[in-house]
Amino acid sequence: MKQWVRWAAAIGAALALSGCGQGVDGRRIENPDPAEWLTYGRTYDEQRFSPLKQIDGNTVGRLGVAWWAEFDTDRGQEATPLVHDGVLYTTTAWSKVYAFDAKTGKRLWAYDPKVPGEAGFNACCDVVNRGVALWKGRVYVGTIDGRLVALDARTGEVAWSVQTTDRSRPYTITGAPRVIKGRVLIGNGGAEYGVRGYVSAYDAASGKLAWRFYTTPNPKGAPDGAASDKVFAEKAAATWSDGAWKQTGGGGTVWDAITYDPGLDLVFVGVGNGTPWNHKLRSGGQGDNLFLASIVALRPDTGEYVWHYQTTPGESWDYTATQHIMLADLPIGGQTRRVVMQAPKNGFFYVLDARTGQLLSAEKFVPVDWAERIDLKTGRPVETPGARYLGGSASNQMVGALGGHNWHPMAFSPKAGLVYIPAQYNRGFYADPDSFAFTPGAWNTGMLRPARGPTTRPRLDRPAEREPVRGELIAWDPVAQKKRWSVVFPQMATSGILATEGGLVFHSALGRLTAYDAATGRPAWSYDLGARAIAPASTYAIDGEQYLALMVGAGGAGSRDVPRQKGRLVVFKLGGTAKPPPYPAPVDAPPLDLALATPSKGDADRGAATFANYCANCHGAGPYFPNLARSPAILEPDGFKAIVHDGALKDRGMAGFSRFFDVAATEDLRAYLLWAAKTAPPEPPKSAPAHGQ
Repeated sequence: MKQWVRWAAAIGAALALSGCGQGVDGRRIENPDPAEWLTYGRTYDEQRFSPLKQIDGNTVGRLGVAWWAEFDTDRGQEATPLVHDGVLYTTTAWSKVYAFDAKTGKRLWAYDPKVPGEAGFNACCDVVNRGVALWKGRVYVGTIDGRLVALDARTGEVAWSVQTTDRSRPYTITGAPRVIKGRVLIGNGGAEYGVRGYVSAYDAASGKLAWRFYTTPNPKGAPDGAASDKVFAEKAAATWSDGAWKQTGGGGTVWDAITYDPGLDLVFVGVGNGTPWNHKLRSGGQGDNLFLASIVALRPDTGEYVWHYQTTPGESWDYTATQHIMLADLPIGGQTRRVVMQAPKNGFFYVLDARTGQLLSAEKFVPVDWAERIDLKTGRPVETPGARYLGGSASNQMVGALGGHNWHPMAFSPKAGLVYIPAQYNRGFYADPDSFAFTPGAWNTGMLRPARGPTTRPRLDRPAEREPVRGELIAWDPVAQKKRWSVVFPQMATSGILATEGGLVFHSALGRLTAYDAATGRPAWSYDLGARAIAPASTYAIDGEQYLALMVGAGGAGSRDVPRQKGRLVVFKLGGTAKPPPYPAPVDAPPLDLALATPSKGDADRGAATFANYCANCHGAGPYFPNLARSPAILEPDGFKAIVHDGALKDRGMAGFSRFFDVAATEDLRAYLLWAAKTAPPEPPKSAPAHGQ
């Protein structure tokens, strides 16, 4: 009898552990149940294609909201919801994690890593998070302040937590971890601020560091005791010359793309831009600077280097190759090839042999004028004259630093043979500065930053846009390297993509989620979200019903022209009847009464330079971040000093700037903002997002 009781207890324990992520391992991620979404791109190949087909062109018209949840943050929402054993896991801004009953929407638990608000200062593009990873009963998340945290999937309790970065340096984590062969892989961000990039692998059970691969050389010229030592000694270090990278660390952060091929046993990581951007300053204008703007193939057990392909040698424009990397089998040259595909910022769509890194094809998917083409023999871009803005010159080129495609994930439909790209059109103004001095913890792009004060004018004016900034959903044939259909939007930052066996492509723009026919681009259904979404949707099934989950809430780079609204998770199914309440109407701030201002004795011209160097990136235009020239804080010197210099609002993400400039410079900045408030045109009213398409 006692033996039977022990057996029953053991069986019960096993059944309990089989839920909440316990069964997620490499085999299941490689060949998942169609009803589940187990990793960031659904499978290791990151195609974001679901075999579910209950929702198709004939049924999608009956799609409605099954349930929804609202969060406590109005910052950007970029996560992909994961689903396993009936539980949905997602993250929000500030690296918070939530678990819901995926059928009913009942919240099961929540985890707040309590990221210090001032850590948000180090996030170039909002305090976003792209999601979690699941593995054997645990949920893994990276935090803005550089931690990797393992949570119990049933309770949300912390199993272990490790600091993956040097807390004294301005590193961040916004990307989703991936778990490969029992190791949790995570990169980091912070290139503009002056950090050295790397990707790390931690034991999923214990949190112990297994290996690390650096993407730029050690500024001290010494080995790191890392997996990258050998390749830097043999080839990569020689591609760097003397320059500012020895102070800044060179950048090259691995802040997003990590993809695994179990058949080849290779992990592919995307590497970001250099620091400073300006190649002339970073490396004396010499060398390719490996592994900036590269796809690097590594062995997942050891981090051993296998091959690389550099999309932009001598990168000088923030042309990261951190964008979504996906794997597929394509018919090329009369045979089926296992390929890596990427549409990075520089505007070219690349198809590489996954085993060797050989370039198979590369074509422009958006208008590009920084390079004429990619030479297929050398694999290098044929740059246009003047693209490198040397000798004090400037370049206003397509594409700009926001890229022809940014972090928003693509999707691939093997059924249609098409890749769906959330593309964008934007120009970039690049100009060589008169001088450069590295400022630890601040933006260090090595660009001339135009500053206009009451009596000064910038050396070079930023040209007016020659084409309207816009977004485009592109259906791209990766074999023919041609656009098959597209939809254009008068907004740049649209959402990531989901493709399904039901012959549909789901994409959000202008506050509306739309399902398109995957083959033709014909709209089949749309839903007014009430707010803009930039995240990609995922899909799953429970009890024979297919669901569609989407995080709603704008933010991040390129999303500063929209009102801030509380983030939401909206889940759809056929016949869903739930009705989320409307978002509150945006409230226009009262006009600034400059008659109430205490006059400033500061130097507005010096303040203009301070604003350009330290403030313009976040506060150049509202309303997503406050337009400082419209803020009541500028009316009075003591309150302005308390916020800007002393950090009175650091818990809300507005860190103090006393480490960068003194009290006198703070008053110079206020003097400039008062001048700007008098001379700036009236601010347009805030309004809800326009709906259309």
